[in-house]
Amino acid sequence: MTANASPRVVSLVPSATETLSAWGVTPMACTRYCERPDLVHVGGTKNPDIDAIIALAPDLVVLDRHENRRPDAEALAAAGIELVVLDVNAFTTLNDEMTTLATAVGLPAPAPISPPTPVVDLRAIVPIWRRPWMTIGARTYGSDLLAALGVHNVFADAEVDYPEVSIAEMAAKKPDVILIPSEPYVFTDEHLGELTDMAPCVRVDGQDLFWWGDRTAGALTRLASTLTAMASP
Repeated sequence: MTANASPRVVSLVPSATETLSAWGVTPMACTRYCERPDLVHVGGTKNPDIDAIIALAPDLVVLDRHENRRPDAEALAAAGIELVVLDVNAFTTLNDEMTTLATAVGLPAPAPISPPTPVVDLRAIVPIWRRPWMTIGARTYGSDLLAALGVHNVFADAEVDYPEVSIAEMAAKKPDVILIPSEPYVFTDEHLGELTDMAPCVRVDGQDLFWWGDRTAGALTRLASTLTAMASP
């Protein structure tokens, strides 16, 4: 994918920064969480520097409803800046959202990513934080991605996207496995010692699980390999 005349884009979404760069549209600025030290940083996903973004006079700012805050989007819109606001909370809607992003920067729609064949049949917990312990609910991209691979999120019935849970609540769910993502929280082996009595802990790449876009096809292959190896006798 290449662009003939790349627009001046500020990306406030790490997944979008990675995807746009892979498409040949390198953002002029991004957040400090985008893992692009070579680009100008304009704060974080939840606390972007609005004045700095306005001063850059971008053609477009990319946001995501689940990554960024509405007041920041409203402040940028009030300054007359064009926005593309994505809504990626499920693997099943990813192709449409990637088409929206591509169209916004003047590119053709990318090739659709086909749903994978489930490779396991497991009940899992995916902790994302400690003190308090937190996990993911059903209405999140990570949970939906795992479901496509055959992993059933035992907290899919949570009323919020990122519920706080106790050790006792996790144990009561009787998971087959606890999938430990490498981000957003860095879990040490000592931390995992609090969980191993309830199920085996298996580390997975947090970016493959939670970052969407150009990496998704490869992420599905890598996650499937990890899950298959884990489930093999």
